[in-house]
Order: sequence, then structure tokens, then C-alpha cells
Amino acid sequence: MKLARLAYDPSRVMDFYQEGLAALGALCEPAWHDRLEIVADGRAATPWNPDGALYSGQLQFAAADATFARDAAREVFPGCPLTFRLAEALRTSPLPLERFVLATASEGRPPDAAVAEKLWRNQFSNVNGWRLTAPLQPTFHFSLVALARCEIQAIDQHWSLHRLVLGLPKGEPDEGLARELDFSPVNTAPPADISWPAADPTRWHALLRAALEADLAEEIAIIRLRQENSLRRELDRIDDYFESYENELAARACSTRETTKLKTADRLAAARAEHARRRADQVARHEIRIHPNFDALLVIAEPAWRASLQVERNHQPQSTHAVLVPRARRWVLDD
Repeated sequence: MKLARLAYDPSRVMDFYQEGLAALGALCEPAWHDRLEIVADGRAATPWNPDGALYSGQLQFAAADATFARDAAREVFPGCPLTFRLAEALRTSPLPLERFVLATASEGRPPDAAVAEKLWRNQFSNVNGWRLTAPLQPTFHFSLVALARCEIQAIDQHWSLHRLVLGLPKGEPDEGLARELDFSPVNTAPPADISWPAADPTRWHALLRAALEADLAEEIAIIRLRQENSLRRELDRIDDYFESYENELAARACSTRETTKLKTADRLAAARAEHARRRADQVARHEIRIHPNFDALLVIAEPAWRASLQVERNHQPQSTHAVLVPRARRWVLDD
């Protein structure tokens, strides 16, 4: 899920800088409604000095419609590099894995068997017989949530923020929970015996990467089309130039002496090498580079119901286990 970008508001951005820098240990004092006096060293100074050397200065927060020339080291404006550097400085390393228990209205009350069967048949159409072989047992379904800040480097730079929610352990995208997470209630007294899934950085990284690529697919397709059109124009321009130059050299070689012909051959070889170099340079310039940064990781536990089932597929009875997630009104099959 791609999160909407907030409109630039100088006063809100100034509050972010003041609170963020103070959290890193800097001294901050508003000098005016759009100016902030700062004294910082160590981590708090890294937005200006990567080595953490002492920084002292004043930041001005420009209006969104300001047209004057801007100083990226002392002014804050939409897309200001200082904002990205401050976000990086605030990001803890290694990234902590947080936990959250979701509260649901139906918690503690198992769904009716007829409702559970209907949800199963809606999700799996190739099932004939369906029967619970044991009462539904309370359990928890787990989801992995990541906040991903993504930079796409192309002809133009693009920034976006994504909330990725994947069901564990298989990694199915859960767009419903991604949309509703801001308004999801917290269970303030969760049970102490929740069996949280063990962190699996390698597998989770692969799942999140695939989910982010799917989330970016439409935007990347538009950028790629623009890049391809621009690259085609540049390559055609280079090819036309060197083709004309090589034709001119070849025409000269036909009407000159042997010594001049040798010099012309050397020029032709140099032109062909330069032609190839210019083409390779344009291809490199038109590459699309994607730089994701994960700013938050969270595992959510939500109440669910574990079922032991007897189902019939293709006239063959099968025993299976699955988890019913009431919020999503869907079943999750065990591996």
C-alpha cells in the first residue's frame, strides 16, 4: 500500500526538526516563526557533518511557494536533502522488531460452523464435502508489517512511502489490514502465552522485496516507458552523428593518397570506439535504480480460530488443518 504524501507545511516540518534533533541530543531554540537555532554534535550533527563534528547554525524553513535561490545546508524546503539525512539519523540500527496484538469484536466467540463452511466454499470452489472434526480452538494469526521508504533514481527522482503487510508464514499480501491499520484497536491486556513466530531475516527480506516490487510495478512501468523513449532519442542522435562522420571520412579516403588513407583508417577506428562509448554511456545514464529503506518492522498477532477439517476434493476425502481469520473473513491453510 502506497501511503499518501503529506503536503509541505513549514511549521509542521519545523516541529519535526526540533523534536527529531532534540531526540538525538541537539540543542534547538526557535529564533523566529520560520527559523531554528541549532547546536549539535555526534549523531545529531550528521545531517551536516557525516563525521559528527560540531555544527552550529540557523535553519530557515521556506514557504512552499518561495521562488528565491535556496541553500540546501541552511534552508528546508520540499525535497530538502537535510530532511532525508535527519530521517536516516533517527533510524535505529539494527532495526528493532516490535510486536502488536490486535483486538477484535468477535474475540472469544467462535463463529457458527455454517458461517465457517460458507467462507471456506467461497474461498475454495473445488470442495464438495466439508466437516469439522473437532471444535474450533482459539489461536493467533500473525502478520509482518514493514514501513518502506523508497527512492527511485531515473531521469527524475521519485520518493514514496509504502506500508507492506504480509501474512505469515507464507507472505500473502493483506491489503485490508494495510488500509485499516491506522484505526485498528490495541489489545491492552494480551495473553502472556502467545507463541510469536521466530524472526527469519533472510526469508522475510525476500518476502518484503517481492511485495515492494509488486507495489512499485505500475509506477516503474511508467518510468521505464519514459526512460526508453528518452534513451531511443539519445541513441538515434548519437548514431546519426557518427554515421555522418564515418561517411565523410570514408569519402575523403577514396580521393586521397595512401598515407592519408592510413590516417583516415585510424580516425575511423577511433570514431567507432567513441561511438560505442557514447552509446554505453547513455544506456548507463538511463538505468533505473531503486533504493528501499525499511524504517519500521512490526509483527501483529490477531485472534483467530484453528480448525481440524475433513474435506472432499475430486471425490477423495482429505484431512487438513487451517486457521480462520475473522477480520479478513478468510481461511489460511497450514503447510
